[in-house]
Amino acid sequence: MEKGEEKQGGTNGEEGATPGGGGGGRELGLKSGMKRRHEEREDEEETSPTKKLVADHSKNVASHYNTLQEVGLAARSQSRIFYMRNFNNWLKSVLIGEILEQARGTGSRPVYVLDLGCGKGGDLLKWRRGGISHLVCADIAEVSVEQCQSRYEDMKRKSHAKEKIFSAQFITADCSKEVLSEKLDDPELMFDICSCQFVYHYSFESEQKADMMLRNACERLKPGGFFIGTTPDAYELVKRLEASDSLCFGNEVFKVSFQSKGSYPLFGCQYHFNLEGVVDVPEFLVYFPLFEHMAKRYNMRLVLK
Repeated sequence: MEKGEEKQGGTNGEEGATPGGGGGGRELGLKSGMKRRHEEREDEEETSPTKKLVADHSKNVASHYNTLQEVGLAARSQSRIFYMRNFNNWLKSVLIGEILEQARGTGSRPVYVLDLGCGKGGDLLKWRRGGISHLVCADIAEVSVEQCQSRYEDMKRKSHAKEKIFSAQFITADCSKEVLSEKLDDPELMFDICSCQFVYHYSFESEQKADMMLRNACERLKPGGFFIGTTPDAYELVKRLEASDSLCFGNEVFKVSFQSKGSYPLFGCQYHFNLEGVVDVPEFLVYFPLFEHMAKRYNMRLVLK
């Protein structure tokens, strides 16, 4: 999605499936229009069932990724999902490379990036190759953020003396519940790109969480800035579920389990995703037309899907 100089309506983009979430994924690019203030929603009562559910799910996600053991390349290369992860990495590299070209234009101006749901820093080398100027990494899992920062410091130490490595800030925060701009070292910082890779679907537990995640992704984008990401394909997941004789489908390395079938709410449509040695948490379907509609609140228009 893209944020442009003037407000524009949505446009149709090319559609392509990518691995992820067991049932494929959708690659998306959003570009934004004139900066527009979002009307604040009134906070719900802390005692409401929805609030409790949101808090519990966030803790589960953070706990899972905090306890996930870091393994070296040798161990990863022996995994049955090694080549699938390589393909995912390649796909992200292509997407990030193309968006960096568009964001930078014909000049060599500085590029500022927000990595929303940075994890352990798997995209740090991509941003390094892209020659960006500054990176803000944010994630709900504190241990992951620490490992991301450690990778960054290690990358700086091993770089050539004449190579200019981008500056960076690392933030531990639940970006579906907390306002990220309040945690920035530079309160005036604006971004050229926000990247959200295989993360946004966690926020579709409720409208409040999904909207806050969008706010954090879009409100600090410069006019002409991009919001890019990858998320599991809800249509493919539902199609495979409906074709199944049970409430689950998968193979030896992944499994997707639903609680029911036939009815799929816009928010809170939960399934459990297990990917060998990597993921074992509840996730939520992202109904893409609804996501695109919500993004218009932040003056975003779809340019690639």
